[in-house]
Amino acid sequence: MPQISVVIITFNEEKNIARCLDSVKEVADEIVVLDSFSTDKTKEICESKGVSFYQHKFDGHIQQKNRAITYAKFPHVLSLDADEALDDTLKKSILDVKNNWSKDGYYMNRLTNYCGHWVKHCNWYPDKKLRLWDSRKGAWTGINPHDKYEMKDGDKNTGYLKGDILHYSYYSVEDHYKQVEYFTTIASKAFFEAGKKAPIYKLLVNPIAKFIDHYILHLGFLDGKAGYLISKISAYATYLKYKKLRELYRAKAA
Repeated sequence: MPQISVVIITFNEEKNIARCLDSVKEVADEIVVLDSFSTDKTKEICESKGVSFYQHKFDGHIQQKNRAITYAKFPHVLSLDADEALDDTLKKSILDVKNNWSKDGYYMNRLTNYCGHWVKHCNWYPDKKLRLWDSRKGAWTGINPHDKYEMKDGDKNTGYLKGDILHYSYYSVEDHYKQVEYFTTIASKAFFEAGKKAPIYKLLVNPIAKFIDHYILHLGFLDGKAGYLISKISAYATYLKYKKLRELYRAKAA
């Protein structure tokens, strides 16, 4: 039976971290938290829960998540964000896997709570994530802040677990706008460094396409007010990302 290290990165997560840690107690043989020097009570909460707590300066989501794995004692890793938790069905699925580990990695669904509403549409569910894996056979990749874990041999030897990661994403619409501001700054810089361009049509067409995709094609209207807000703010985020990217190119040319 493999032992599992649960690995979490944090920064000012006092609102969420206790719920996350409590949800993994049954499946974890070790819990590792890599913190980016939080200024709230994150450290105190983690230490009260008996986790292995480390700190390192944040230099990107992908970099920090790959770094966190190096602190784990065991190669089999379950990776969660601090605002996530396991539901009971997923806990059972993971315990079953521990008794019969047969894949290099396992996918699971993520269900997001938006201002108190569980979102089942808007292209937000099932939001399939690869979060349990043999860390010797993959790594975090992607473009910050949108990280994703990839196996070296692709999905050739992966499985799928029943149950959901419960994602407590936004407690208010203001939280959503704040994260959009933060994430679009990171994303625009990553695009700039990768040489991606932002022609003017992308500021006009892409936000509209994003809204149509979320609200109509992925039935966001069935999520009521939450679906409309998610679709609207997602469209705005698309616009803002390209706007900031254009500003970076203008600053370079100045």
